[in-house]
Amino acid sequence: MEMVNSILANFYERDIRKLIEEVNLFNTEEDLWRTQGSVKNSSGNLVLHIIGGLNHLIGATLAHTGYIRHRDQEFIIKNVARKELVAQLEELIPMINQTLAQVQMEADYPIIFDDAKRTNNYVLTQLLLHLNYHLGQINYLRRILE
Repeated sequence: MEMVNSILANFYERDIRKLIEEVNLFNTEEDLWRTQGSVKNSSGNLVLHIIGGLNHLIGATLAHTGYIRHRDQEFIIKNVARKELVAQLEELIPMINQTLAQVQMEADYPIIFDDAKRTNNYVLTQLLLHLNYHLGQINYLRRILE
């Protein structure tokens, strides 16, 4: 595995594990699905969005897992059990590790991303940044609600 592949794989695993920790820190499962003030998306829906995005953009697109994404549902579905969210997050780790072990980082990403042709390196870095953006939102919303 090339060095950048290994670094990214380690960061994805670290941050998905941190997200699992956040999900488990909610006092109640109901709080995962609550919002406050002008916040439109619950932490649970943001977790579903991360699961869907990574399964589609890494799993289906790079690893050919056959995953079919229903992006709109990521923001509509409610009250998925905490243990199910955690299980789906756990499943991302080996899929991402195996994919990053094989992907050529400077090769073109198979589909248009951010309105242009991009490299796998660009897309995988952007997805990690996006994961962290939502991880921060989830942490902040948990602390506001509880």
